[in-house]
Amino acid sequence: MTQQIAFAKEKPPEIIRYCVYARKSMEAEERQALSIDSQLTEMKAISDRDNLLIVCIKSESHSAKNSGQRPVFNEIIQDLKNKKYNAILTWNADRLSRNAGDLGQLVDLMDKGLLQEIRTFNQIFSNSPNDKFLLMILCSQAKLENDNKSINVQRGLRARVESGLWPSMAPIGYLNSNLKDKLCQKELDPIRAPVVRQMFEKIAYEKISVHELLRWLKKIDFRTPSGKSPNLSTIQCILHRPFYYGYFEYPVKSGKWYRGKHKRIITKKLFMEAQEAISKRHLKKKYAKLRISPFGFLKMIRCGTCGSGITAEEKCKVNIRNRHEKLYRYYVCCRSRDRDCRERYISEEQLMEELYNVLDRVDIDLIGMREFLEMEINKWYGLHKFITGEPVPEREQEKKDYDFRQYAKIIFKDGRIDEQREILKHLQSRLILKDKHIYIDTIPGDVSTQNSL
Repeated sequence: MTQQIAFAKEKPPEIIRYCVYARKSMEAEERQALSIDSQLTEMKAISDRDNLLIVCIKSESHSAKNSGQRPVFNEIIQDLKNKKYNAILTWNADRLSRNAGDLGQLVDLMDKGLLQEIRTFNQIFSNSPNDKFLLMILCSQAKLENDNKSINVQRGLRARVESGLWPSMAPIGYLNSNLKDKLCQKELDPIRAPVVRQMFEKIAYEKISVHELLRWLKKIDFRTPSGKSPNLSTIQCILHRPFYYGYFEYPVKSGKWYRGKHKRIITKKLFMEAQEAISKRHLKKKYAKLRISPFGFLKMIRCGTCGSGITAEEKCKVNIRNRHEKLYRYYVCCRSRDRDCRERYISEEQLMEELYNVLDRVDIDLIGMREFLEMEINKWYGLHKFITGEPVPEREQEKKDYDFRQYAKIIFKDGRIDEQREILKHLQSRLILKDKHIYIDTIPGDVSTQNSL
C-alpha cells in the first residue's frame, strides 16, 4: 500500500497596510517639535523609499499623557480591530503613547495578530517578543519623562511663589516682565494702575456701588490689556484681590499666603476699608430681600368659596385733573383649587376693618403678643400712677382681658405690619374670606364650606 503524503501549501504572507499617524503635542517642551506637516512629509519619504502601502492618513493635536483622551487614536484602535489596516507608520514611538493604557492596547493588538508592525523614522517594531519589549521600554520612558516633568514644574512653581513671584498672568494694573532675568516679575502698568487705585478709593471713600463703578469705568473708556471693557465679574475680582496690597494666595483657596515682591498699588488699610464698604452694601441688599412684604396678610387667610389661599396685588391710579398718583392694594382668591372661583376682590382698607372686628369676636387666648401687650399695659398703669399719684387699681381677670383686647386692637390699627401679623399669628389658616367678610373657622350656614375647610 502506497502511503500518500499531502504537503500543505504555505500561507501567503499577509499584505501589510499602513495607517499614517501624526500627532502634535501641546505640552510645553514639545512645542518646538516637528509640526504635523513636517511629520507627514518625512513619513511620505519613508513610504516612497520602502514602497509601503498607505491606506489612510490621520493626524491630531492632542497630548498623549492621559489614556483614552485622543479621539483620532481611538479611531485607529477601532479600525485595527475591524482589520481596515494592520500596521502604523508614525514619526516616533512617543507619538503613539505616553501612558500605560494606550500602550497596553497596542501591545494587546499585536498579541492578537491584528497589528503586524509599527514603523517609525529609524525603527521597526514587529510582532516579536524583543520588538514589543523595546516598544514598551521606549513608551514607558516617555511616560517617565511626563511624570518627572510634572514634578519639576510643581517644584519650580513652589520656588517662585516662596520667593514672592506670582507664577501666572499679571492681574489688571500690572504687566508681565519681558526680560529673561526677571521671569514672573510683575511691573506696574502706568496706564491702568492709577485707575485700579481710584476704583478702591471710590468704593471705600465715596461709598459707590459696583454698578456705579462700572458706569464710571465705561465713561472714562477703561480697557483691559486685551482691549475689552471690564464687566461686573472682572470688577468684583479686582476689588477682592489682596495682590494689590502685596499678598497673594497660591494655589487659590489653598490657604497658603505669600508676600509678593511686586510694588503695591494700594495699602492694606484702603483694601480693608473697601471690603467693609462692600460688606455693608451687601448686608443692606440681603436685609432688603428679607424685608416683610407690604402685603401683610398673605398666607393667613383662605377663600371661603373654594378653599384656596389669598393673594394680593397693587394698582396705581392717576387722577386726570391733578396728575396725583394713588396706590391701592387688593386681596383676592388665588384660584389654585378652582380656576373659576367667583370670590370678589376686597380692598386692604376693608380687610383691615374686617380683621379689626375679628378681634372682638375671637377667643382671647388666640390673640398673639400676650406677654408683650400685658407688659405694655402694666407700664401704662405705672406711668398713670406716676403722673396722677393715684394707686394702680386692682383688676379682676375680666378687666385684664378687656384691657388686653382693647390694647391689641390699638396695636393692630396703628402698629407695623409685623406687629399686625404677630397679633393674628394664632389665627393663621383659620381666617376665611367670603363675600368680602372675614369669618373664623367656619362660615355661618354654609355646610359645604365647613366640610371642605
